[in-house]
Amino acid sequence: MVISDEAEKLYEIFDSIGITLRKTNKTKSPASTNFSTYDIAFIDIDSEGWEKRVIDLKQYMPVITIGKSDIKKAIKSMKLGATDFLQKPLRNESVKEIFENFKDKPKVEINGLIGISRIMEDVYCGIRKAALTDSNVLITGESGTGKELVARAIHNLSERKENPFIVINCTAIPDTLLESELFGFEKGAFTGANYTKKGLIEWADRGTLFFDEIGDVSPLFQTKILRVIQEGEFIRIGGNHPVKVDVRFIAATNKDLSKACKEGVFREDLFYRLNVIHIEIPPLRSRKEDIPSLTQFFIKKHSAKRKDINIKGITEEALDALMSYSFPGNVRELENIIERAIAFTNSVEITIKDLPAYLLKTQHSKKTPHGNLREAVDNFEKELIWSALQKSRGNISKAAELLGIHRQQLQRKLKQFKIAT
Repeated sequence: MVISDEAEKLYEIFDSIGITLRKTNKTKSPASTNFSTYDIAFIDIDSEGWEKRVIDLKQYMPVITIGKSDIKKAIKSMKLGATDFLQKPLRNESVKEIFENFKDKPKVEINGLIGISRIMEDVYCGIRKAALTDSNVLITGESGTGKELVARAIHNLSERKENPFIVINCTAIPDTLLESELFGFEKGAFTGANYTKKGLIEWADRGTLFFDEIGDVSPLFQTKILRVIQEGEFIRIGGNHPVKVDVRFIAATNKDLSKACKEGVFREDLFYRLNVIHIEIPPLRSRKEDIPSLTQFFIKKHSAKRKDINIKGITEEALDALMSYSFPGNVRELENIIERAIAFTNSVEITIKDLPAYLLKTQHSKKTPHGNLREAVDNFEKELIWSALQKSRGNISKAAELLGIHRQQLQRKLKQFKIAT
């Protein structure tokens, strides 16, 4: 994306290295633009309204500012969120260096989340946008995909980050203790109430309340929390006056709540109150190029548990086995596999022998060819692409080099075959 009077010079430089740039309309609002098709924004700080554009675009992608030799402006652009600054007149070497620095990085990084795939970049953008508002968020995804991590990321990027992040495990609170746990009670409200107790909702005041597995709650639970979400108030057990709270609600589930509403097991009014912003977390099998970086992260996290050996990595063969597995348990299952392998390995690298037997059963299974010639060719291309991605450990540029094609061609193939795009 280019917003600059220097656009033609940038086109010329990037064209010389085979990179496509797209010039945008300065007056076009970010809300009406699909930023998933852009990788880097170049903004001219000598143009009018550049500050707002930096603020608007930094949540979606790295922003590179361009300008004359003006130190104050350059520093201001960095404080507003620009990643780097290029001085006019632009030089081929400096622009090429910028591209090399960012071509294999995710457009938006979120602390605590691992992933370089395009599909995760969309999640990161959703997190950034959600963090800019106080609207309620519904996070959906299979078990083990990291829904709580996403909820924490939203909180940590929001203006509420200095205030509490309270987690409520919805399935762990029985209906008999529901009001006491959520709303608290006044001293003398019942036998044994010798003090006033704050409930979990009150503890979250000015912060964020996270309902984990909201799809499994009872009808009573749904009824009790609906008024709090609607009105921002509740009454403690034994209390006479409502307690006002300022809480941002985030809920997560692995269930299809719209289906649950149709079946009458989940309240529609509660669903619509929670589902203001929706973020769907993809399963690990849809973003396999993230497996190498996740694997290395978990090796680093758990290797300290072995006091007798310094485990630093994983063999190519073992990583290939992980890349070939479907991971029904998602990221949580991958972490479990790596932690187990660290416990069993006798070398500085995790080997294929250290992986569980069930994971290896289908690794070398062959599929019987079927379908027409076009399908056979497509399947062959997919196999080649997967093999290159495995060998390059998810690095798209290296995979393209192994395949003998340009990076842009490989990205088009990934999109065509819906391989984590």
